[in-house]
Amino acid sequence: MAKVRVLVLRAPGTNCDDETVFAFQQAGGEVSSVHVNRLIRHEERLADYRIMVIPGGFTYGDDIAAGKVLANELRLKLGEEILRFIEEGGLILGICNGFQVLVKAGFLPDPTKGSASSVTLTNNDSGKFECRWIHLEANRNSPCVFTQGVGRMYLPVAHGEGKLVALPGLLVEGSIALRYIDEEGNNRARYPHNPNGSVDNIAGICDDSGRIFGLMPHPERCLRGTQHPQWTRLGAKKYGDGFQVFRNAVRWARSL
Repeated sequence: MAKVRVLVLRAPGTNCDDETVFAFQQAGGEVSSVHVNRLIRHEERLADYRIMVIPGGFTYGDDIAAGKVLANELRLKLGEEILRFIEEGGLILGICNGFQVLVKAGFLPDPTKGSASSVTLTNNDSGKFECRWIHLEANRNSPCVFTQGVGRMYLPVAHGEGKLVALPGLLVEGSIALRYIDEEGNNRARYPHNPNGSVDNIAGICDDSGRIFGLMPHPERCLRGTQHPQWTRLGAKKYGDGFQVFRNAVRWARSL
């Protein structure tokens, strides 16, 4: 069986890397936790991996804006290497702060446009840090590799700058991979079901190829059924709702 090498990128302030490493290990990946400086100094090569992940946290203290400093590092110091990785079929996943990084570096929603993209993530409408469990629904019309076969999910969010804003008509339906919904499946439900005020209730987007995916919720925090907050009442599944995101990525990369 082919090994799928996964790089989990760390920087000062990253704090969800261990959970993300564990998630990909459980999904069958061969995972390395790599500090961004090792890539910049060429002590590690992105080309040696099939999947790159930017996990959650508060990189560089979220100075200037959430994810902005790391986004600038990736764009200016590793931009060409990352674009080659994308061109050669690599997968990229950004979770929470990682999503903010991918958008602000210009790798989402269209890596060919770079930092000229007119999409960003900004302060929650509530004006406060939102930490809660929310309902989600994957878009069946999206090519997103990570959400194939996923219907609804129940995952936690934890962010202060998760509101996605974009110019009208910029995001086509296929690039919207994940939406916030309420318990009834309404994808126009407002706060608190949409915890940040994102346009069109968008919780995650992908590029045209479906291989670059960013989302604000934390799938790595719900890998096992017993991590669901109501498992004692509803019964525990073997896997939590977030696990399929990681399993999909490893299976797809292994099939190449």
